[in-house]
Amino acid sequence: MAASGKPRLVWFDANRVFAAIGVVLIHSTTDFSGQPFAGVEPSERLVPVLLRSLGEFSGSEMFFLFSLFLMAMRVDRKLPSYSSAIGMQAKRLLIPFVFWVVFYAFFRLIKADAFNYAPYMWDQITDVKNWAGYFLLGKVQYHMHFLPTLFALFLFYPFMRGATRYPLLGLSLVITLGIMNNTQAFVWGLDLDPALRDYFIRALKILGYVGYGLAAFALYGIWKDGVPRGESRLLRRGGFYFAILAYVATIPFFAYAVQNGAWGVRAGWDFYGHFLMPICVFLVFMGGQFLDWSPVWSKLAKFSFGIYLVHPAVIDLIDIALFKTGISGHMSPTVLVLCRFALALPGAFLVSLGLSKVGALAWTIGLGPTPWEARKAKGAGA
Repeated sequence: MAASGKPRLVWFDANRVFAAIGVVLIHSTTDFSGQPFAGVEPSERLVPVLLRSLGEFSGSEMFFLFSLFLMAMRVDRKLPSYSSAIGMQAKRLLIPFVFWVVFYAFFRLIKADAFNYAPYMWDQITDVKNWAGYFLLGKVQYHMHFLPTLFALFLFYPFMRGATRYPLLGLSLVITLGIMNNTQAFVWGLDLDPALRDYFIRALKILGYVGYGLAAFALYGIWKDGVPRGESRLLRRGGFYFAILAYVATIPFFAYAVQNGAWGVRAGWDFYGHFLMPICVFLVFMGGQFLDWSPVWSKLAKFSFGIYLVHPAVIDLIDIALFKTGISGHMSPTVLVLCRFALALPGAFLVSLGLSKVGALAWTIGLGPTPWEARKAKGAGA
């Protein structure tokens, strides 16, 4: 049961599944080096970039919003002490994070060997300074920044709680993002050591992303107070409109990618369109809370975190297979992207499902106790 005796948030689960699909699509739409197919004609990269733009209706920022919304619900229901709340989040986030840092640090060697840059990767792994970045910033893989950043955001939850009582504070996300964007541009222009700059940029990002917490706590406050069926339709319509508007704002960014074969810099309204999109999409789903959602969404949603964590490994294995067999050389960018996505999404789901079935590993995707907790519980029950 959800807060206030309400039934399970199936609309919320559906949004989580949607977000997982979007993240896999985003990371399936580039060439093997993560770029928008720089070596082909603009017309050949049009569809991959278009699919990337559709995938960005979701993204890692949406996972921040989900997690913070659930945090708002949790602290509102139980009012835990600050230390116990943060301790629980450390256990839920940082212990799996350590596992995946070590996993990806060495798993990347497989792709590095296949694409002939293994010496470069070994140099990274054997440099102790890089491991600090792996564990503090999540730089071991492009998606791993999520876990340490989210934990840092949880530290601000007592401040975020004010938005549950005063939802208007949720609008401050626009301000926090604007300050983050402006100051990051300034820091990038300074002559700083790249490693030190990364820490400054992450600190600014965390301060800016606190706005997602205010928005999430505000949305929770609105949901908790109750949105009548009729008004929920208005909420959904507004969400659709603003999502479309946010998408329109990102068109210049993607047009640049099509024309130049490189990702540009989000600086103006394309920046706001991208970073405000999660709120717009969340409003669409929250406005649809009275729709007849299938319980299947809730069954699938429990694997969304696992899909987020494992999909880069699945995509790497697909890339290796396509490259080593030479098949990729006969594919257009569009066919390559569609093939990767068609294999990566079910592949990531199956890997997550498999991990959930193994008691000693289910905890790595948030679906079970750690081995030492399981042994402790077993010993207590003996």
